[in-house]
Amino acid sequence: MEQQTKRKKQSPLWYIGAAAMFLLTQLKALLPLLKLGKAGGAIITMAISIWAYAQAFPWQFAVGFVLLIFIHEMGHVWASKIKGLPVSAPVFIPFLGAMINMKRHPRDAATEAYVALGGPLLGTIGAAAVFAAAYIWDSGLLYSLAYTGFFLNLINLLPIHPLDGGRIATAVTRWLWLVGLIGGLVVIVYLKSWLFFIIWAMFAYDLYVKYVKNSKGKQEKRAVSVTFMIAAEPLIQQGYLIPGPEHKRELPFTTYTDLQDETQRVELFWEGLQFHGTVPMTQQAIIHRTHVTGIERIQKEEGEQLSIKCQVDYTPYDNDKYYEVLPSTRWRFGISYVSLAAVLLLLMFGVHELSGISFLRR
Repeated sequence: MEQQTKRKKQSPLWYIGAAAMFLLTQLKALLPLLKLGKAGGAIITMAISIWAYAQAFPWQFAVGFVLLIFIHEMGHVWASKIKGLPVSAPVFIPFLGAMINMKRHPRDAATEAYVALGGPLLGTIGAAAVFAAAYIWDSGLLYSLAYTGFFLNLINLLPIHPLDGGRIATAVTRWLWLVGLIGGLVVIVYLKSWLFFIIWAMFAYDLYVKYVKNSKGKQEKRAVSVTFMIAAEPLIQQGYLIPGPEHKRELPFTTYTDLQDETQRVELFWEGLQFHGTVPMTQQAIIHRTHVTGIERIQKEEGEQLSIKCQVDYTPYDNDKYYEVLPSTRWRFGISYVSLAAVLLLLMFGVHELSGISFLRR
């Protein structure tokens, strides 16, 4: 065991990991140089994630694991850039992975699938590079990292939203979501993961609402609430009557989709108070009405403020044309999807045969 530990420490990855950890300890001094640009959030959250994982695993593994997640996320960034979709830098969430924010949503299922496939594809290449290094240096640490990378990319291919496989399925066939619904139960039992159970439960509920509850054409009605703050003193000085806290009224509105980020927005108007507010919607929707649910007068240092509580009632709009994909495109995504999953299984088997590492062991 001592000889194996000594051999690991002589690996070049050990020195790379040590250098990375040193840089992370100097992060406070480096941030002013970085000026906290687009990469600032990614660097900070990477450091936090490494620290969190290092509480449960060796720090060398924590560094390598976060780097593999970073490579996976950069696959999404790379695919998004090819499709002309602006995205944010990756944000890391300890024990949940990482995510990127798409500033403009895909216009069709094929584009969504392309962006989703980029993550596990580049992630697999990154883990394969670690596997090759593990074979060259006979490093147990690198074998563990490679196996973990393959396993996580494979799990990500499950056809369950919001996993990558669930998004790829939109361009292959939505029937794969049923496979994910059943396969997800198997994974929950195997991993005994509460987090994965929550993801699966949200996915199952979404399918129920979309294809069972709303199958008779009755869309589920939803509402979004938002609070606006406006200065009260100018209104009082001009003689405007300020309504009481229980005041309720419907507001006129207009809605449109911003061509820049393709986000639907609802504009609210209350001429009696010279009020104009904007509510960004999280999804495309049919707006039924907008109304005031309450008003509160709040005294602040800069003067009295009005807190106007508004609600937008809507039903989600699911455009079936979004899922219209050419048969040849469906076949390409389907073959790529199945092939990548098969390659990951073979690579996991290869790691197991060369190192004896396997998650099947308890």
